[in-house]
Amino acid sequence: MEALAAVFRRILELDHVPADGNFFLLGGDSLIATRVLSAVARDHGVELTFEDFLADPTPAGLATRIATGSVTADAHRVVAGR
Repeated sequence: MEALAAVFRRILELDHVPADGNFFLLGGDSLIATRVLSAVARDHGVELTFEDFLADPTPAGLATRIATGSVTADAHRVVAGR
């Protein structure tokens, strides 16, 4: 979860992002969300869909989706080279 909070911090250019910090309430938008999805794929080897992201746009929510495999069927692909 901390790694996902770090992604949010880096992309949103914030000093602090709580585990339950909603990406959109922290200033993110749909275009910037694609950068988060790319970073998650690169750093964690799992491609989440935008629908996955919208379901719970928080570091804790995304971490839970990744850990439990609760990602959209099309999204559960391991990135090549991981």
